[in-house]
Amino acid sequence: MSDSQPRKPILIVDDEPTWINSLALSLKVSAGLNNVEKCSDSTLVPQLLEENSYSLALLDLTMPKLSGEELLELIAEKHPHLPVIIISGINQIETAIRCVKLGAEDFFVKTDERKRVVAGVQRVLEQSQLRQESRNLTEVLLSKEDGPAFNLPGLISNNPEMKKIFGYLQAISRSSEPVLITGESGVGKELIAKALHQVSCPDRPWVAVNVAGLDDTMFSDSLFGHVKGAYTSADQTRSGMIEQAQDGILFLDEIGDLSIASQIKLLRLIQEGEYYPLGSDKPRKIKARILVATNQDLQAKEAAGEFRRDLLYRLWAHRVAIPPLRERKEDIRGLLDHFLQEAAESMGKNVPTTPPELVPLLQTHNFPGNVRELRAMAFNAVSLHRRGVLSMVGFIDMLPTPSGKTEAVTLPEESRPQVSFNDVLPTIKQVNELLIEEAMKRSGDNQTLAARLLGISHQALSRRLKKNNE
Repeated sequence: MSDSQPRKPILIVDDEPTWINSLALSLKVSAGLNNVEKCSDSTLVPQLLEENSYSLALLDLTMPKLSGEELLELIAEKHPHLPVIIISGINQIETAIRCVKLGAEDFFVKTDERKRVVAGVQRVLEQSQLRQESRNLTEVLLSKEDGPAFNLPGLISNNPEMKKIFGYLQAISRSSEPVLITGESGVGKELIAKALHQVSCPDRPWVAVNVAGLDDTMFSDSLFGHVKGAYTSADQTRSGMIEQAQDGILFLDEIGDLSIASQIKLLRLIQEGEYYPLGSDKPRKIKARILVATNQDLQAKEAAGEFRRDLLYRLWAHRVAIPPLRERKEDIRGLLDHFLQEAAESMGKNVPTTPPELVPLLQTHNFPGNVRELRAMAFNAVSLHRRGVLSMVGFIDMLPTPSGKTEAVTLPEESRPQVSFNDVLPTIKQVNELLIEEAMKRSGDNQTLAARLLGISHQALSRRLKKNNE
């Protein structure tokens, strides 16, 4: 497994190999940037640029044969997306201005404090990454395709908003910035995080931690680990989740439950890119991408003083808001088929045939438990299933009715009847008959489903049908 950072190398061009080695060492030690390609012959640069892809070019201004300024002009013309930093042996303001006008991102003097140069390189890399993400996202949004298909169990959707989310995940897959995933309980936030892991680094570690209920000490120990003797029972060194997730994904669920003290530590981790194992005074670099999820309104918590604003803004780099299942009921059929197959396999049964009226029934339910609730229904129905067509009892029994009363359900918007009247109003009896007729039609003559659509009991519907037929 490679742990090179950044993923595309930094090209350093200077006719002084000693200076190149010194800068490369500073980038590695101070910023963890160890993916560097060195070139002391400027005439080789045009060919290198044609054959390879780089994240950044650091060019010495004064070199024999091809100067840094000449290389800058070539890059601006033929490789406009490659950011360039100019390094000069002397402080020349006019030259610096000219180079910036030609497209250089920054200009440094070799006598500048090395930390300043390293910080400039980090800043340019971050800006370049954001620009690339913006280009990727634009391409996705302008594409005629609905978005990439993820081969991940349970991540099934025909909903336009969900397909936009899939496209957005593709666009930000190469970013190293945090991702904030929001949505109600049960919508599939962890599945979205796993999808991002799949498209960005499927062969690298995936580590998930539910931080709800962790106090500050447990949070620190779980994430950062500890050294031997850090506290009374620490009889041996233990690596934290961050170290286990090196070069991969660290997923923190229920982030809205973090204490303020833990929020400060997470902020430092994201902002500084380093952490301290408990009991250690030596910082370690984080090389994992952080994804977080919550079902809470972090903006409201921030306004109430329960969530740090600076951490919220750091997590806001990329945000994915997953709509609840009640807003994407076209997904119920695909999800249902998937869960029925999953349940049947887990119980050693054949996948049952579903009655045609089942999906219309489920689409009348608002699913407060979202996808997780639908999965529970499918498993309950399969556990009761013996043979033939799947009974709807396993689903109906799990459809809640507040206070034990049968309650009228909400039809999908496109299924709601449009009622209009002529000059002569129908009688109540005629309206009742029409409603019952329509409910029976919509339910496929299933009285249980028709009764739910009408908001009355099965027995009441039977009485009315009998009376209408007399």
